[in-house]
Amino acid sequence: MSVPKSVRAWFVVHFAADMIVALPLLIWPQGFLSLLGWTHFDPLAARLVAAALFAIGGMSLIVREEDRNTFQVMILFKLLWSGAAIIGILVTIIQGYAAELPWIVLAVFTAFFALWTYYYILLRH
Repeated sequence: MSVPKSVRAWFVVHFAADMIVALPLLIWPQGFLSLLGWTHFDPLAARLVAAALFAIGGMSLIVREEDRNTFQVMILFKLLWSGAAIIGILVTIIQGYAAELPWIVLAVFTAFFALWTYYYILLRH
C-alpha cells in the first residue's frame, strides 16, 4: 500500500499547527500564554514545549514525501507524544487546574491522537 495523499496533507497541517503555537511560545511565552488566559507558567517549560513542537512539526514537513515505512515510524512517534501529552493534561485537570485552556489543549491532542491512530492502523495493513 502506498501512503495516502490525505495523510501527507495532514502532516502539512500538523506542521502548520505546531509552528503557529511554537513560534510565539519560544519568542514571547509570557505574552502569548497571557493572551490565552494562562497567567501562571514557567517560561523555561514553555520554551521546552516550543522546542518539542518545532521538532515534531518540522519532521512532519521534512518527511511528508517519504515512503510508507517512514510514515509508520513518524506516526508512532506522534502517537507516543500525543498519548503522553493526554496523560499529562488529564493528571493536571484531575489535580484541580480549573481553567479552560487545558480542556482545549486536551481536545486538540485527543483529535490528533485519533487521527494518527487511524493512519497507523491503515498503514499497517
